[in-house]
Amino acid sequence: MTPYPPTNQLSNPSIADAGHYHADLGDVQLHYVTMGKVSTNTNTNNLPVVLLHGWPQSWYAWRHVMPELAKTRLVIAPDLRGLGDSSRPLDGYDKKTIANDIWRLLHDHLGLKEFCLVGHDWGGPTAYAMAAAHPQAVRKLAVLDVTIPGDGGTNFSQGGRRWHHAFHQTADLPEALIAGREQIYFTWFYRNWGHHSQVLPDQAIAEYLRVYSQPGALRAGFAYYRNLPRDILENQAIAQTFKLAMPVLALGGNMGWGRGTEVLDSLQRLGTDVRGGVIDNCGHWMAEEQPDALLAHLLPFLAA
Repeated sequence: MTPYPPTNQLSNPSIADAGHYHADLGDVQLHYVTMGKVSTNTNTNNLPVVLLHGWPQSWYAWRHVMPELAKTRLVIAPDLRGLGDSSRPLDGYDKKTIANDIWRLLHDHLGLKEFCLVGHDWGGPTAYAMAAAHPQAVRKLAVLDVTIPGDGGTNFSQGGRRWHHAFHQTADLPEALIAGREQIYFTWFYRNWGHHSQVLPDQAIAEYLRVYSQPGALRAGFAYYRNLPRDILENQAIAQTFKLAMPVLALGGNMGWGRGTEVLDSLQRLGTDVRGGVIDNCGHWMAEEQPDALLAHLLPFLAA
């Protein structure tokens, strides 16, 4: 077991104070970023908080919210299996396996026994899988602008409106069409999925393009979608006998490609203590479009 890496606790931390590390878990190497420090207070208002990003992003999606969270707690933002600067194994992209990656990072590598989870996009189903597998460790769960596949009611792909779900599940074709054209393809999402076209600055897009243009990144990213049928079956099996008992916060964006109240509806099917709603003037990129509004929900939820 390796203790969490020492980082400085500053009264006014900034993203420049973040520490970058790699954990070798055997079948995968995870890049992760930390800010703040573990509190000696065992109450939930000071527990470490773990931020799980989605596609096509990386830990960098959390850069606006990490400094505020890090004022009172340890914040950990990993790059998920196959994404960001983590390694890209050929398999293991079902959300149970990805959740187990994060569990091994937090519990085995960093020695953390309890923490709060926040998941956006594919980070949401990953966080749900971990919360279902380790409910004693996940003290609070927040899910941002994503529903949980197999929740018993929500159509995850919105009846085909989210056209890229089926496209990404098609074997080999997306890689063949997009390789060498990553800037064109990914920028379409960055410019169209927010509440206006400029919510992501050029610097952020350049960082995302850097990691998603690396060898194997297309295959790994699309594998998240290709495992969707398995995710649905596994979550359906969980929901038949288990409901989340920890407090859950569920938030959706209210504009464009934001999922609105679908997020709250989805988690209410799966948990017993669920609250949330929508963030105004927000599309899909919640932590980057409306970080202050997100923190206005997240900070009191974590501190309660």
